Amino acid sequence: MKKEEWKTHWHGMPEFNQPKSEPFSMIRVRFETEADLQEFAELIGQKLTPKTQSIWHPKLKKSHAQKMRWQNET
Repeated sequence: MKKEEWKTHWHGMPEFNQPKSEPFSMIRVRFETEADLQEFAELIGQKLTPKTQSIWHPKLKKSHAQKMRWQNET
């Protein structure tokens, strides 16, 4: 495909805009033991591990669009 030829294929298409989902607030919670971590996980109803760095609460549901992946078929 020649350079800039893609523009003819996309002529008239709407602009793609996907705003970033920013949190209202963030807090840091520290746990002294793994048992404390698991107790907290049970309280909020989410799976947490010592490697978990962040979560959304309530748990963020994935949309249909987030499950789609672009694949290069060359």
